Amino acid sequence: MDLVQEIQKLKTERRAVILAHNYQMPEVQDAADFTGDSLELARKATAIDAAVIVFCGVHFMAETAAILNPDKTVLMPDEHAGCPMADMITGAQLREFKARHPGAKVVCYVNSTAEVKAESDCCCMSGNAVKIVRHYADDPVIFVPDQHLGSVVEETLGRKLILWSGYCPTHARIHPRDILELKAAHPGAIAMAHPECPKPVRAVSDQILSTGQMCAFVRENSATEFIIATEEGLIHRLRKDNPGKTFYRVSPFAVCPNMKRNTLEKVMFCLRDMRPVVQVDPAIAVRARRAIEQMLAWS
Repeated sequence: MDLVQEIQKLKTERRAVILAHNYQMPEVQDAADFTGDSLELARKATAIDAAVIVFCGVHFMAETAAILNPDKTVLMPDEHAGCPMADMITGAQLREFKARHPGAKVVCYVNSTAEVKAESDCCCMSGNAVKIVRHYADDPVIFVPDQHLGSVVEETLGRKLILWSGYCPTHARIHPRDILELKAAHPGAIAMAHPECPKPVRAVSDQILSTGQMCAFVRENSATEFIIATEEGLIHRLRKDNPGKTFYRVSPFAVCPNMKRNTLEKVMFCLRDMRPVVQVDPAIAVRARRAIEQMLAWS
């Protein structure tokens, strides 16, 4: 029995579903029941009928699934798949930051720990950050932890936010010249950049979109060539969903080593052994859930 067959067998025995982020390894995406961006997977996690969720992503994503599904067992193939951006702010640091800005509402990007979510008024994803912040039109807004997504919101709404200085190291490795060289070589290609990219990269791109929005844009657009300025894992899904179109990887350095920690072998082992289990302190989970559910209500 090969790995995929063994995973399917164990999945049936455990009444499990596999969720995989768009940045996962191609074979992990192919073995998953649902593939998507953070918002798509957060929604899916609340709607599935299963006893076990195997979350193939990074830790804050599995944590979010555990918060939204206290009655389910959430497994993570590699418990060391973390997020450097999420680690750039702690709950204690956010409490101190809030104290320096009394009266401000806190919007936290979902790429954050449960304790940071617990200190926030509402979460957001890259695809709905503008919509969420717009709900706080009459309040000053602290935006954590991604300064680049925060600046996209500022530019779109024409207002200043109180930004934390976090960032995604993978998207920070993308350089404007990567886009410009590909556009010169493929003048008909549309360049799409993720909002986590620094401003100079966004400035030379044609569209600023979350991974879910990129998938929809490509599907609905008549163009046949696209430059993808985000983590390279998305290209597998784009090619699979759009076999008649061509996609160019923006940089060999746009690879998240944490996303790539999950493998088919680890998926099989976690289903077999029912570990590692992702757990969140109940007191933190209750407060974090309010921020996540507020986001889902406004989305």
